[in-house]
Amino acid sequence: MSVLWGVSFDGTPLSGVVVEFLKTAKRLAARGHRVHLDLGYDIKADKGAFFRPYRDEAGLLPDWVVLDRVDGVETVRGYDREFVERVLAEVVQREAGAALRPELDRIAGELADRITATWERLGVTMVMVENGTLPENPAYTEGLYRAIDRYGARHRLGRFVFWRDHDLMWQSEPGIAKYGRFPYRATPAPRNSPYIHYFALHEEAKARTLEWVPGLRNLDVLPNTFPIDTAKIDARNAGFRRDHGIPEDVPLLARITRIIPQKRVDRDLHLLVLLPDAWLFVAGDVEEAPAEYTRLTELAGRLGVRDRVVFGGWLTPYDTATPGRYSVRDLLAHASVVSFLTSYDYESYGNPVSEAIASGTPYVTSGYELYNAVYGTAGFQAPVLDIRARDLPDAAFAREVAELITDEGKRAEVVRANQELGRARFGTQVVDDLVDRLYPPPMGAGTRLSVVLPVYNEAANLRSVLRTLYDQRGLDRESYEVVLVDNNSTDDTVALAREFAAAHPDLPVHVIHEPEQGVSCARRAGMDFAAVRSRNRPDTDPAQRFYLVSADADCRVDVHWLSELLEAMETTKAAIGVCDYYYNADHFTGRPRLWDAIQRTLRCRAVTFSLFGGFPDGKGFAVERDAYERAGGIEVFYQLQDGKFVNHLSDDWDFGIKVASGGDAITYAPRSRVEINPRRVDHAIDEVITGRAYGSGGTIVMRDIRPSAPAVSADLTEAEALQAWEFSIKDFTPKNTILPVLLTPALLEDDAVIGFFGADLAARLGERIAEIRDEMRVVDFTPIHAYKTPSYRLYLEFADELFACLRKHVGEDIGHPPPLPSCFADVPKERFAEFVHYYCEDRESGEAHNYFGNGGVF
Repeated sequence: MSVLWGVSFDGTPLSGVVVEFLKTAKRLAARGHRVHLDLGYDIKADKGAFFRPYRDEAGLLPDWVVLDRVDGVETVRGYDREFVERVLAEVVQREAGAALRPELDRIAGELADRITATWERLGVTMVMVENGTLPENPAYTEGLYRAIDRYGARHRLGRFVFWRDHDLMWQSEPGIAKYGRFPYRATPAPRNSPYIHYFALHEEAKARTLEWVPGLRNLDVLPNTFPIDTAKIDARNAGFRRDHGIPEDVPLLARITRIIPQKRVDRDLHLLVLLPDAWLFVAGDVEEAPAEYTRLTELAGRLGVRDRVVFGGWLTPYDTATPGRYSVRDLLAHASVVSFLTSYDYESYGNPVSEAIASGTPYVTSGYELYNAVYGTAGFQAPVLDIRARDLPDAAFAREVAELITDEGKRAEVVRANQELGRARFGTQVVDDLVDRLYPPPMGAGTRLSVVLPVYNEAANLRSVLRTLYDQRGLDRESYEVVLVDNNSTDDTVALAREFAAAHPDLPVHVIHEPEQGVSCARRAGMDFAAVRSRNRPDTDPAQRFYLVSADADCRVDVHWLSELLEAMETTKAAIGVCDYYYNADHFTGRPRLWDAIQRTLRCRAVTFSLFGGFPDGKGFAVERDAYERAGGIEVFYQLQDGKFVNHLSDDWDFGIKVASGGDAITYAPRSRVEINPRRVDHAIDEVITGRAYGSGGTIVMRDIRPSAPAVSADLTEAEALQAWEFSIKDFTPKNTILPVLLTPALLEDDAVIGFFGADLAARLGERIAEIRDEMRVVDFTPIHAYKTPSYRLYLEFADELFACLRKHVGEDIGHPPPLPSCFADVPKERFAEFVHYYCEDRESGEAHNYFGNGGVF
């Protein structure tokens, strides 16, 4: 069994830090991880629990969590609460304490020994560190780093440590410099480690961390996350108000906090004075800071609101069926408003604010230092107390709060807008996707192929596409899986995918999310996800090849698609296998001119792919995993469009170029067939005809070709058919007759290739390719450009001869080359090749790109 060891540096059984651990760990527990949690009593000195045995803390946590501690930590000589407090005061705050450093180093070493021994005893496979960078205890932090390095190396683990920092030095009581001042020389800084993935809660914290530790890698932003679901009053929590003595019909302010001075609960009491009908419920441990609790109760008495304040103690962070035990969600179901009038230097994300947003409850907040970084600039709506201008709520602020309580229309609009933003920024799917990506579920030993399916709003097609993948013949279902990559769909795509997976448990279907928009990004995410998981298959022969397969969410695959593709890859041992593609003729009934243009293109493709192997197309290809990784995976290129960077669409071709230029072979699998969705023609026919199917001016980007109107059913005119064919063949010929031999000149010595070109043309092509490769050897290292330009040049120089080859081997109806661009009309014959060079190199205007069809191939 997989074992997750969690350690919180918070030293308390319930806090925002512990709650976030539980949310993330729950995802892993559902996959079969046994979860152990060390609450950090033996780490943090100021919570008064150092070495204190656990008592009833387990009752506050889900039953799938085992409370645990490091074995024998109390036996480390000299390690106690007094030592930790002394290190914090002398070493961290004053950057002095030289006499303590040898002792600190020794203790760190002994702590590392005990941490490692505990992990060995349990068989730990993953570690989650919560708040470990906050220098409450540098000896323990340093010991933890040493244990991670030692344990990871011993067991050959990857990034088995999930290290999340909620609070950092510049966020935690910066006014008194509790943790020293920048650059924090006495604090154990995050370090580049092959075993650790770091997470900051927002971009500002990430930027400050990198300012402190330039060059730190594997640091990403992961916000605190929350289930976006309106909290409801139901049979389980209907008695919440009654059990706490709160009238059913009064407005209720909810405060979810530790009852300590920094949280400024006194502001809520002053607000209550200005809201004479409202009550306040404070959910927090009244025993943590008894003096503060006493101060607050006395203040409530002096203000005359004591009878409207309930100090309700801890609430569980999860729903519970225990009689008399309530959760935070129960409180929120009854609350009118959540209050978070905390101090300016509040150190973290503001969990109560997000809890309120997620539950559909309006909130009010102080303008604490990080409020805008996390919520304000994102557009979340709430009354904000400007505590830089006034320390306590005034009448104007109270009127804003009262309006939010009484104006149902405004309240509903605030809830709607906040939940919409919250779902995108910190819905639980955010962390679920990340955990699935970094710590993916295991892959079966018999799995040989992983089919990657990028999707964006494909609810209309998805069921039929998944059905064709399910109905594959010629191989067992346990030999392949589907990785569906959701690229920010706003329709029912993901729900339908999960529904299909639940109904077909014999075919593994994994759903992951790629937030960066673009099919290139989604394809890369899916293939990287599958490649990592494939290396953890149990009892697998190291010599067995594993394949990553690309599919398209709007195309259907034939029943033998995968088995034929696998057979071709296993037989040839090629790095890439390319499928055959076709359209259903029935869809083009009554459109013979359009159908003829399509068929001529596909006939040319069948001939040249049989000779050269072709290039991968996202609609269907396979790549052997090791070759994928040798080539650096799918690389996403960017272009400028209207002043913004956009993904280049040709990631599949770019990838094929990288693989072929690296010396790996590509094979054509003609019996592995994919039916292309006719919408690619129907809803872009005008652009296909004019060669603008995917862009213009040298920019190739994805456009949405899902139908928004009835499909065009009329045939092309003769002029349109000629234009469509010319763009198609101009797009096709440089890519499929020139580019393969440009990448692999040795092909020109193959008998079949010589038979296609003829011995004389093959020899002259080889000589010219050698000249151009030498001429351009240091011009451009971007594959799609480094090879597109010379392919265009060679086409223009040899066009008549190339078309003669196509007429001979494909059919006379291929015809002759389309007319040259008009700019060549006045170019002397003897300077033709020279001006071809200038024309094809002119990337500023994109003229050559537009001439060659710009994606006009069918």
